[in-house]
Amino acid sequence: MKTQILVIEDDPDINKLLNMNLNDPNHEVFSCDDGIIGLQQAKTGNYQLIVLDIMLPGLDGIEICKQLRAAQVLTPIIMLTARESEVDRVIGLEMGADDYLTKPFSVRELQARVKALLRRVDMQHQTLQPELERLQFDELLIDVAKRTVLLGNKTVGLTSTEFDLLLYMARKPGLVFSRSQLLDSVWGYQHSGYEHTVNSHINRLRTKLESDPSKPNYVLTVWGVGYKFTDV
Repeated sequence: MKTQILVIEDDPDINKLLNMNLNDPNHEVFSCDDGIIGLQQAKTGNYQLIVLDIMLPGLDGIEICKQLRAAQVLTPIIMLTARESEVDRVIGLEMGADDYLTKPFSVRELQARVKALLRRVDMQHQTLQPELERLQFDELLIDVAKRTVLLGNKTVGLTSTEFDLLLYMARKPGLVFSRSQLLDSVWGYQHSGYEHTVNSHINRLRTKLESDPSKPNYVLTVWGVGYKFTDV
């Protein structure tokens, strides 16, 4: 079965570019140019990836992302932003986007990002012996096989990227990772200037896991270096 990708982009040239370069024997692309229609399609369709522009008629991409995550639609999202709109990029990531690309972007980089995200989604469905593990840290339980996280008796809703980031660090408690190492290992690429992706996901993890995100117990900052999972 082909991987289904939803493109929500109102610029006809960019929409056409995305369709031309993402459609292939393994991928099927569906596209729309309106935010309200795009949100409906994202909620009701069986997509493995969403490519989402920020500036859209009807409903902007940040609000779409926010509503999808609130509805527990955890499909990976790549957000398209204008090069100068750093605030939009950060907000988009904070609302639950997995990654972003700045316009204008190269086709090669687009394909690399899509490939990396889809590869991670595919790996999540493979049953490998190491994934039978369960990691316990005080009240925090990470069930790798079920891809679930419990805090006490309460399930913590994480996107696929949030879960992968948490698991990657929790498997090596106490080891410090730079942002570039996390980009390479979790997102599958290294690219200068995309550290916001890591920072925003760390912030979201803390919001969901920590009783006081400003004084985290699990996901810790090592100033001037990066992040680590607690080994205490």
